[in-house]
Parts: sequence; C-alpha cells; structure tokens
Amino acid sequence: MASFNKVILVGNLTRDPELRYTPKGTAIAKIGLAINRYWTTETGEKKEEVTFVDVDVFGRTAENVGQYMRKGRPLLVEGRLRLDQWDDKQTGQKRSRLGVVAESVQFLGSPAGGEGSGAPSASRPSPAAASAPQPADAEAPPEHDDVPF
Repeated sequence: MASFNKVILVGNLTRDPELRYTPKGTAIAKIGLAINRYWTTETGEKKEEVTFVDVDVFGRTAENVGQYMRKGRPLLVEGRLRLDQWDDKQTGQKRSRLGVVAESVQFLGSPAGGEGSGAPSASRPSPAAASAPQPADAEAPPEHDDVPF
C-alpha cells in the first residue's frame, strides 16, 4: 500500500516561537501558523476563512526560527502531518490533535526592522545560508525575475 505525507503551508506566526531543548541538546521550536483563505461567493459576497496550525521545528532550523521570527511574520513551512494522541488527565477521555512536523522552513518578507514586511523576498538568503562559507569560485545563483508566473 502506497502512502504520501507532505504539507506545504504559507502563513503568519500567531505567537512568538517557543524554543526548548531536549536533554540531549536538540532544539525544538513550537510555532503556530494562521493561514488565510479568501473567496467570493456566487452572490459577490467576500468571505475569509482562517485555519490555525501547530508546527514543530527541530535542530538548527528551530534555533533560527527562535532567533529571527516573531509573531505576525510570514513563513513558509514544508513538512508532514502528525497525529498526537493522549488521555486527558482530568476527564480520562482520549484526545487527539493533528499538527505538522517541519522538514524545511523559509522566511518570507523583509528582514526584521525593514520596510514592507509583508512582501515575500525570494532573493534574500536564509540566516543559515548567509553564514555558510562559500567557495572562492562559486557563482551567484541566477535571478528568476523573468519567470512568467
């Protein structure tokens, strides 16, 4: 039986990231994303629907998210769905929650303190990429301004 579990989300952080470390030193950032959907009904009425998603980010990416992201900032998350199940301590009932485990994260918008924080910026490298050493003969990546969509 084949299976495929992939999620791509773009939204705004609903709160500042909550960064913690496991006893072995692995960073875990818990974030909330708000994803907005807009549409127009057949009668011309404009509607909006907001979906709130809990996301767990691990490792160095979690540290970058904790350092650079704040409530309201736009973020692209690529990951997988995960179902958490537990017994409620007060009622004894079974509880469950569907969340996302991030496999990659891309910061959107301008850097903190910059103008136009809502506009995506694909040409700005992520903090992790900016700190990585570049070979002396490496060329800059090509610009994709001529893409027709």
